[in-house]
Amino acid sequence: MTERLNPFRSSRLEQSEGPGLNPTSNPTMGEIIAERFSRRGVLKGALATAAIAATVSPLALITADRAAAADGTGKSAFDFPEVEAGIDTTHHVADGYDADILLRWGDPLFTDAPAFDVRAQTPAAQERQFGYNNDFVGFIPLEGDANHGLLVVNHEYTDAHMMFPGIVEIVDDEGGEKVISLTPADQNRVDVEMAAHGGTIVEIRKTGGKWQVVTDGALNRRITVGTEMEVTGPAAGSPRLVTAADPTGRKVFGTINNCAGGVTPWGTYIMAEENIHGYFMGELPAGHREAQNYERLGIPEGSYEWGKFHDRFDVSKDPNEANRFGWVVEVDVLDPTSVPRKRTALGRFKHEGAESIVAPGGQVVFYLGDDERFDYVYKFVSAGKFNADDRAANLNLLDEGTLYVARFDADGTMVWLPLTFGEGPLTTANGFENQADVLIETRRAADLLGATPMDRPEDIEPNASNGHVYVMLTNNTKRKADDVNPANPRADNAFGHIIEIIEAEGDFAATTGTWEILLKCGDPSIAEVGATFSTATTVNGWFGMPDNCSVDSDGRLWVATDGNSPSATGRTDGVWAVDTAEGARGTSRLFFRVPVGAEMCGPRMLDDMETMFVAVQHPGDGGDDWEGFGRLSHFDDPSTRWPDFADGTPPRPSVMAITRTGGGRIG
Repeated sequence: MTERLNPFRSSRLEQSEGPGLNPTSNPTMGEIIAERFSRRGVLKGALATAAIAATVSPLALITADRAAAADGTGKSAFDFPEVEAGIDTTHHVADGYDADILLRWGDPLFTDAPAFDVRAQTPAAQERQFGYNNDFVGFIPLEGDANHGLLVVNHEYTDAHMMFPGIVEIVDDEGGEKVISLTPADQNRVDVEMAAHGGTIVEIRKTGGKWQVVTDGALNRRITVGTEMEVTGPAAGSPRLVTAADPTGRKVFGTINNCAGGVTPWGTYIMAEENIHGYFMGELPAGHREAQNYERLGIPEGSYEWGKFHDRFDVSKDPNEANRFGWVVEVDVLDPTSVPRKRTALGRFKHEGAESIVAPGGQVVFYLGDDERFDYVYKFVSAGKFNADDRAANLNLLDEGTLYVARFDADGTMVWLPLTFGEGPLTTANGFENQADVLIETRRAADLLGATPMDRPEDIEPNASNGHVYVMLTNNTKRKADDVNPANPRADNAFGHIIEIIEAEGDFAATTGTWEILLKCGDPSIAEVGATFSTATTVNGWFGMPDNCSVDSDGRLWVATDGNSPSATGRTDGVWAVDTAEGARGTSRLFFRVPVGAEMCGPRMLDDMETMFVAVQHPGDGGDDWEGFGRLSHFDDPSTRWPDFADGTPPRPSVMAITRTGGGRIG
């Protein structure tokens, strides 16, 4: 779910992890975990243990009071034939299940949309077609019908070298390649990429057990970089959001890098803007007030070079434009003419996800990850209360409330720290003039509060059945050896872990709670990795790099990954079912895997648990480290042509519908 390393964009970040831009010395998660576990008596000497059988973990790195819960002796909540982990050119789903293509990049979304012609793309056509790199997937039932509703999908970013022919030039007899630089003739290509960003809202219906797109759906809509949006909440109208195109600081065109997202309890679509830094180029004027703010977010990184054609993406020409991105966007899907709103009360950072739940007191709570090494976990608690009987009364709930950032303490407790102007260090003395400033510079405000730097917080999902919250922490190879101890040997944390938050008294609006490590990821056959999968986890069941997740109606956890590859783990990304209850806790089972080069996004289990939607993102964008291909992949020579497998057709990001053969509940 993060920006990925693109070999043909030399200026792009190390996309699998991000550069790590937090300058503070707040205690790292590694330091806190190490201190906590050393206090609680972890089994010693794990690192001296030899590598063990590939099907089990030594359990040497689980706290003593959880070891019995993680030994795999309990009954799993899941029952399906496990998929074999591996790498090839296509997808695989558990036996007894069907995985059907529902939407591919370029598929028409309207009855008047043109058919996809990959060699003659135009912005106008792309605005009527399914966008590129589908990430978050949500479903909003229409009139309470579980078999008829709106599919909402984020389109995170574009890969020109996979989308267009002739982008890559062979430069020597050894197969050396380079990307051809943008020229003025490439504006059409840039504008197609801009139209392929944003999101899709499309009506779908299940007929005869299979889901189909309704291209004449009255609510069908594409949202792109050109869609007009309103800025609302505390930062609306701030001088720091004023541009030449909008002297009010209240109107923005478009949304970019929409990664994970959410659906609200009142049925609106949430788009979370993540890695915005890559879209801006140029240099700020000397002494500009946004210099520190932009440095904290890595702006400008300039990989897309859109600023060559559109001045607003060049900070030397439009210095405030970047402040208008990095927000959470809310879309009223039941009104196709509605203006999407950037809800500034939820903060500005590299948002990964925005999943919500109604607290016992009626407040709406959003959990938010900031996907950067050494950045933070947040939540927003609305000031108003959800009204299940009045949808209109809920439509502005996200403009007032409190944004909190998490501090995880070594004794297993945690505190949610409010990012409120005038409280603690968030004052004029530290450069904040009002709440708008706190939210525009959310990261710096959280630094000053002493939040806990995390290992790339990505998707965060609350579990309504038990009051717990699951935090996906993908990886962090910048952690140093002096951050860890024998109780937590996770220096160079290449494989990530999952934190489980237990909110006080099961109240998602609480300002305190406790925490546990649910799972440390990686190959459990290598003792030095320190993975903590249960003994019931097979050689196919372990994974690295947790990214997205979904909690189903039974409270079970499904985890999708980003970063598994031939060289990293010897397997592709996929969806794993992970037990969280005592006895089977830490048991993981592979349900679905993607083709080579792809990332697993979604997943989204419907309430009746008879359909899981998954998004296969950037298929074929990799394979140089796979013995089945062994070279860099691009449009003219991809490592797979999934899902069409037609000569001359590039791989196409797609959303799939997984159902049980013959019907029934999944898993």
